[in-house]
Amino acid sequence: MEDLDPQSHKFISWPVVALMDFVTVIGFDDIIYNFQNQGLAVVTTWILMLFVFVVPYEMIVGHLGSVFSHDGGGMSSWVRHTSGNLWGYICAWTYWVSGLPYIVDVANSMVISFGWLIYGNNSLSNRMSNAMFALLTAVIFTIFIFIEHRLKNSLQIFSIIGGGAMFFMTILYVIMTFVYLGQGGTPHTEPFTWKAFLPHVDMKYLGSFALIIFAMNGSEFAAPYVTEMKNGKRDFPKAMWMLAIMTGFLTVLGSFALGIFFNAHHLPHDLKMNGSYYAFQKMGSEFGLGQFFLYAFAITQALYMMAQLAVLLDAGTRMFLSDTAKKYLPRALTKLDDRGLPINGYWLTTAICTFIMVASATLPNMNSIFNQLLNLNGIVSPYTTCFLFSSFILVRLHDDRYPSDFVYIKNSKLAVAVGSWCFAITFIFATLGIWPVDEKPGTSTFYHVLILNILEPLVMLAIGAILPLIAKYQRQKAASQA
Repeated sequence: MEDLDPQSHKFISWPVVALMDFVTVIGFDDIIYNFQNQGLAVVTTWILMLFVFVVPYEMIVGHLGSVFSHDGGGMSSWVRHTSGNLWGYICAWTYWVSGLPYIVDVANSMVISFGWLIYGNNSLSNRMSNAMFALLTAVIFTIFIFIEHRLKNSLQIFSIIGGGAMFFMTILYVIMTFVYLGQGGTPHTEPFTWKAFLPHVDMKYLGSFALIIFAMNGSEFAAPYVTEMKNGKRDFPKAMWMLAIMTGFLTVLGSFALGIFFNAHHLPHDLKMNGSYYAFQKMGSEFGLGQFFLYAFAITQALYMMAQLAVLLDAGTRMFLSDTAKKYLPRALTKLDDRGLPINGYWLTTAICTFIMVASATLPNMNSIFNQLLNLNGIVSPYTTCFLFSSFILVRLHDDRYPSDFVYIKNSKLAVAVGSWCFAITFIFATLGIWPVDEKPGTSTFYHVLILNILEPLVMLAIGAILPLIAKYQRQKAASQA
């Protein structure tokens, strides 16, 4: 008989789901990346996007999570239910594969965090070749696949420790900024006037919006865990509200604090790769504490990146394999180990991530590699998020078919308009993200990055098109042998 006793099953609480999601949505690095792109003007951008994108986006995820609270595939389930199996597969593949550049970026960031822990400075890029950088990244993938396979509850452990520690360090950074100002400290940004907060609209600014959207999306990664909550319909939207509040705090106040300790008009060229460490190093220097804050952050960053890698490897692979129509997948990919984990899916993840890393390693230096991989996320990830908004539009066009305990915007026409708005800006800014914002137009590196920004997504899509052909061949071969 099936055990119906809720005490016999360990449910995931909504604050834990929010923390698990937090490690995939926003981090201190996301603040640094966009601060380099836009300077103090990014504060205005964050505030604007918080209201016109983040809150609607996360409430849409809450609504869909409530509608499909019994499905374990997350966004791929939502698309399959609203648009059919073929579109469910297309969504599952593109969503999963679009997360792979970020997995590479996270693994890279782990290597860099270890470099700061070991050397206490930014000298890793001078000590390590591009080939060694790529090799260490691949080793980290392998280690984490082993951890996911062997360590029970590794996902929740990493998420609680890493997500909690990162949020604490960000709060600490903001608090220490106001303490510094209260003691008579002056902003390093000169001039620190209201004009510094006004965006300068040009191609670089518009191209950088893709990374803003990338930094704020990812909340749907928690959707596969709605089935592991005691009352997912009621509690999942609570996790989304908690996530929206944490995101707003981190982005707005965090960016303001960076303008206090950095001169926003003259930033280091490697700020995206090493800026988080510079930030805490500068804070320690201002308060006479040497490298204390730097090492505290480096340890936190390593734990946070471990949490991200654990969630991304697991949730992304589950989303792709758990609810995608089996006829589109080769049999080997649907194989589960004795713990119910899609182990071959993890290895496919590693293979594609290795291709991305090797292709990007053709760039001239580690800083260019890091920036290109980072900006690649701003292209592929927002494109995939469009599936989420299209599903919401279809759900709200047919409210009678898709009842929900949590309703985001009771007026269906207004809800469709909001969903359409989010779809439009996401698609437009993803397209603009192909422009290499970190390279000088006309240079060889600019065109090199532009080619990679087009080529790598096309290769990922091509692999997704090949898998159904392999599955069809297997079915035909099995039928002929029957």
